[in-house]
Amino acid sequence: MARAPRQADIAAAAGVSQTTVSLVLSGNTEGLRLADSTRQRVLQAAEQLGYVPDPVATRLAQARNHMIGVYAFAAAFPTAVDGFYYPILAGIEEEAAALGQDLILFTGTGGLDARADDKTAIRRTRIADGCLFFGRHVPEEPIDWLLGGGFPLVYVGRRDELDGRIPFVGVDYVAASAAIVERLVAAGHREIRYLRSTDDALSSSDREQGVLDALGAAGLAAGDFVVRAVDAEVDGLVERWRGEGVTAIVVEETDTGSLSAALLAAVKNIRVPEELSIAVLGQPKDHPEVSGFEVPRRELGRHAVRLLVQQITSSGAAEQLLLDCVPVPGSTIGPVVTE
Repeated sequence: MARAPRQADIAAAAGVSQTTVSLVLSGNTEGLRLADSTRQRVLQAAEQLGYVPDPVATRLAQARNHMIGVYAFAAAFPTAVDGFYYPILAGIEEEAAALGQDLILFTGTGGLDARADDKTAIRRTRIADGCLFFGRHVPEEPIDWLLGGGFPLVYVGRRDELDGRIPFVGVDYVAASAAIVERLVAAGHREIRYLRSTDDALSSSDREQGVLDALGAAGLAAGDFVVRAVDAEVDGLVERWRGEGVTAIVVEETDTGSLSAALLAAVKNIRVPEELSIAVLGQPKDHPEVSGFEVPRRELGRHAVRLLVQQITSSGAAEQLLLDCVPVPGSTIGPVVTE
């Protein structure tokens, strides 16, 4: 049986050194002055000798792996079917398959004693043709480094860091949140409280901006309308607000869903919406009756893959895209009851 070809055989066939063959086949030619004709000669020799399967050699010859990365800064895998990330990941997988792309999951640390936002861990994504990033916050130094090197990337979620240079597919939380408050105002509510997380993530700030925009348009002074709180404080806040004559509470839905869950637990002995109207800026799990909006998570994943592949395959400018949320009428918003 003939032995399998080695890199030395490719070097002899291509008329180059074995070191050059190794660098070309690994794709590790960054910073080297290597003629494209030399690179093509190595790849052709490798294919002719059967050093790698034909599909792989073709990919190498195109200087693309047809592989895109997925990098999460928080635990996203494995995840339950009803979890926050599942629909996004499902959309990513569906669109990647439709476009003939393989997926690489980057775990964040790569087995090293490093944080998920460590620049060394993030720079590993360059082994893919491009990468999708998840996370409520942006590690600016390594992402700036990737952008500066022309590496294709797309964030899942709106970003305004790095002077707005980050390509993204996000959700128009401002408009969706404003629509919820407008609905409450139309139902006669004036004493409204907005319960938001203590985190300063952009998605949280966008929701708050929508709430404030709607209050301002209705001629209501923001005052004490916005309250930041943790889950353990919700019971006490609901009791106090009811004593102050509050007729409606709006709560932020984050990726954990814990704050909205705390509010729904706190009002379980209150007649909703007769005594108190409730709205969630999002759609809490297992509560289709709650008024709010649906985040198009599956479409987020699909659009993110499309934008990334567009960056990889063309020289056009990277895009930033906001998707609309789908209103969920629910049954937890009602008119103000006057006695």
